[in-house]
Amino acid sequence: MRALPWLLAGGAIGAGIAVLVLNNEREPEYATGYDNVEGAARKTFGWSTRQRAEGKVGSAVGRFKEGVGNLTGDSDLEAEGAVQKVAGNVQDKAGEFGHAVAQTIHDLNK
Repeated sequence: MRALPWLLAGGAIGAGIAVLVLNNEREPEYATGYDNVEGAARKTFGWSTRQRAEGKVGSAVGRFKEGVGNLTGDSDLEAEGAVQKVAGNVQDKAGEFGHAVAQTIHDLNK
């Protein structure tokens, strides 16, 4: 029963990320004359949002696996969880970088 809080936390995190991704509104069109550049910025922003969401979910699942492995004494599951947590964090950072690139493209197009 010690794993129940982990399950609830993981489910809540996943639901929160799903709501954020599904409610992501498109930015307004800008009258700059460079629609292809704005399109590239929008695509980059969409890609980075997906990467961040997948990274956060992967990190949460990794933390969950690591915790379950620690509780049950399964060192293989614990190690797998640690690797998945790091991979999720890296994917999240790639998404953050993508957000910065998209914002830079947008700012340069003003």
